[in-house]
Amino acid sequence: MTLKLNSAGIIGIGYHVPEKILTNADIEKLVDTNDEWITERTGIKERRISAKDEPTSELAYKAAIKALEDAKVSAEELDMIIVATISADCNTPSTACILQEKLGAKNAAAFDLSAACSGFVYGSAIATQFIETGVYKKVLVVGDERRQRTEQDVDDRGRGVMEQVLLYMVKLNKAMVCYLLI
Repeated sequence: MTLKLNSAGIIGIGYHVPEKILTNADIEKLVDTNDEWITERTGIKERRISAKDEPTSELAYKAAIKALEDAKVSAEELDMIIVATISADCNTPSTACILQEKLGAKNAAAFDLSAACSGFVYGSAIATQFIETGVYKKVLVVGDERRQRTEQDVDDRGRGVMEQVLLYMVKLNKAMVCYLLI
């Protein structure tokens, strides 16, 4: 007997970044470093700083709304929400459950995946498997990190340069064609 898998693909993309920009020149004033050192090692020229009253779930919500609009899918149609983050709002409830409530995705299972930089890739692989096996049809995967909340979080060269806020990108997966995790 052969198992026939459903096909998978990205049907919508959305993103959100905080408004405040912290440049390498700004970081030069805070710690012993310079633009050349940062750019040479990371390629980064600027990063975004979220407002103190802007939790991870709010950034995820803004990106998710855009992804749902792009996909022409309502929150009620979602079967699952996966939030890949190591900067959750709190330990419990999960950021995915907070996002589920904000979106009104009452039919979706929701959980956080803590895998740092690779979290979005793992989340996408998990979503793909649920879709290909026919368990779910529509899964929202959110990669959401809020590592620097203020300029004061830039207290040394490594933390200030390497723990920048990442681009908040959400992909609504109908399925995925291929993935390789090593």
